[in-house]
Amino acid sequence: MAGTHDDPFGVLGPHRSEDGQNMVTVFLPDAAAIAAVQEETDATELRPVAGAQGVFEGVIEKGSGYRLRAKMADGRVWTFEDAYRFGPVIGEIDEHLISEGTHGRLWEVLGAHVMEHEGVVGTHFAVWAPNARRVSVVGGFNNWDGRRHPMGRRGASGIWEIFLPDIGDEEAYKYEVLGADGVLQPLKSDPVGFGSEHPPKNASVVRDIRGYGWSDSEWMANRGERNDRSAPISIYEVHLGSWRRKDGGRPISYREAAEELVDYAVDMGFTHIELMPISEYPFDGSWGYQPVGLFAPTIRHGPPHEFRNLIDAAHARGLGVILDWVPGHFPTDGHGLGQFDGTALYEHADPREGFHQDWNTLIYNYGRSEVKNYLVANARYWLDEYHIDGLRVDAVASMLYRDYSRKEGEWVPNKDGGRENYEAIAMLRDMNTTTCGDQPGILTIAEESTAYPGVSRPVSEGGLGFGFKWNMGWMNDTLNYMKTDPVHRKHHHHKMTFGLTYAFSENFVLPISHDEVVHGKGSMLGKMPGGTEQRFANLRTYYAFMWGHPGKKLLFMGQEFGQTGEWNYASEVDWSALGDARHAGLQRLVRDLNTLYRSAPALHEKDAEQDGFQWIEADDAANSVYAWIRRGTGDVPNVVVVCNFTPVGRGEYRIGLPMSGVWTEALNTDARIYGGQGRGNMGAIEARPAPEHDQPASAEIYLPPLSAIFLVYQASLGQPADSGASD
Repeated sequence: MAGTHDDPFGVLGPHRSEDGQNMVTVFLPDAAAIAAVQEETDATELRPVAGAQGVFEGVIEKGSGYRLRAKMADGRVWTFEDAYRFGPVIGEIDEHLISEGTHGRLWEVLGAHVMEHEGVVGTHFAVWAPNARRVSVVGGFNNWDGRRHPMGRRGASGIWEIFLPDIGDEEAYKYEVLGADGVLQPLKSDPVGFGSEHPPKNASVVRDIRGYGWSDSEWMANRGERNDRSAPISIYEVHLGSWRRKDGGRPISYREAAEELVDYAVDMGFTHIELMPISEYPFDGSWGYQPVGLFAPTIRHGPPHEFRNLIDAAHARGLGVILDWVPGHFPTDGHGLGQFDGTALYEHADPREGFHQDWNTLIYNYGRSEVKNYLVANARYWLDEYHIDGLRVDAVASMLYRDYSRKEGEWVPNKDGGRENYEAIAMLRDMNTTTCGDQPGILTIAEESTAYPGVSRPVSEGGLGFGFKWNMGWMNDTLNYMKTDPVHRKHHHHKMTFGLTYAFSENFVLPISHDEVVHGKGSMLGKMPGGTEQRFANLRTYYAFMWGHPGKKLLFMGQEFGQTGEWNYASEVDWSALGDARHAGLQRLVRDLNTLYRSAPALHEKDAEQDGFQWIEADDAANSVYAWIRRGTGDVPNVVVVCNFTPVGRGEYRIGLPMSGVWTEALNTDARIYGGQGRGNMGAIEARPAPEHDQPASAEIYLPPLSAIFLVYQASLGQPADSGASD
């Protein structure tokens, strides 16, 4: 009656009495009478237990099969299955693997699963809460009364489970947890729940995620080629809640995105979409980076199957999908993981290890085997159940170091007295080896901002095992250069070249992400110096520099057309800007850069290899000119990139080239179609065997102000070649 019993299956439901009779005990508050019905005409009235309001018991003669018929105090009569007559669902092997922290498919055991059990359809609930005195499933089906459906404990595993008949898809529920100290916790969402209510409500929702009819078998079989470090990878980063708004302000749905977002990304020539976190989260302003439901696609855009529609549609159009994944921290919201069973279960008890001062969030206890298993299994879940092509892991630097953003005395050293977080490192390595072994062809990307060695090297070679690493140093250096007035750029010339000193130490992604256009940083266009025309010219040149530079590409939504204002998560991207020809021209440039990048093997095959890059001119600080060669494998044509970062045109600029013959100006950021002035090298450029810049050939070219040109080798002298034009 008090809701403090920790073994409800030992008391409730069918059991044998001391004298061998088949007994049934039922607890149903507010019931006036209860009968056990074994046949339509055979009902055994259960007697109320004296002094125990709502408790009934009695003897049934025909075995243990029965239904219950209750008459409530208000006169209502209803018949239902007794949850306590059903045996356990979780097997001993599952229990053992969970206890050991090695259950690779944790989500198939924990959480809420619609199923048929012992001939009856219902939902099986299971949750890990080892230090709880009692755990109950609550919802509208039991008036949110934690006394009604307390769960059964599975030995020493810390798992609680119950099968609730007649509970199905779309039912809202939570867990009511009584701590070992007898203190009732705030109602908790399911840590492995597959769905959630619309915020600000936060109950978990039963979602039957079985039975989706995927149509992407060909993509899945061949995606490894598209995710390889030799492949062209150009990523369009998207916050789904603010990419487009519909019907007066609602976020776009997964189904709508399956058409509109996929069509747009394909038309723009991107190879992948990266979605900012879509695991369920309570606060819109966190952009998803403070998730509560790690196994639930946010309901803001639709239910799980509709999220699958988006992935399936992307794959059908040859587009990969990457998810931002957040294993570094979680919020302190009462319905979340914090103090889940009345103790520091998922987090560290010591705030020096378990609390992020920067974000006011909790840090996972990576050293606890069950927590590590929870995170690694979650990574596998998205790749397996939703056919996600890769995970971009957020805030890796904060995970690697125990003293991250902490002063002396505010952190706990590792067992060797150092700052490295051995447990987090082990979890990341396990995640990478497990996911890549389980789903060959996927990619993982680390957002890691320090010089930690071997982030994108195999675990077998002592690395962390990521496929790629964000190049945060390149981003910071080059953006600082671009913000500088061109007249002063000669004094900062090597900010643009420094990245090449370490460009091949990792497999890098060059990121212009959402972080560069929030919190007062303004837009990409707004960072550029000069008047309006110069701002556009600067940004066009910078994007060309980025696409010509070794490394995979990432660009945040809205920046492909130079959105004027800073990104605002509460409203859509400023699509109206495309009414201005300069914005539309910038958008076309990004599309053409993607097209050239994908079609020219020299621009992507050796993104991560030293012999795929060679400087032609790295030291012309006086003119702020840079020139380099990109090479691919075999006999693919070389590409030469030349950038002029001053508003002064450079006529008759002699440039060394790796071969004599005909070179075509394949792209010129000053072309009129991009919003430029149409100045450049009309037609073909003939390189003569006259050495320059340590190259065997050279040619005189024209470098328009604030512009970049791409030259593609066409043929030896004397052979015909297609001519190009700056427009």
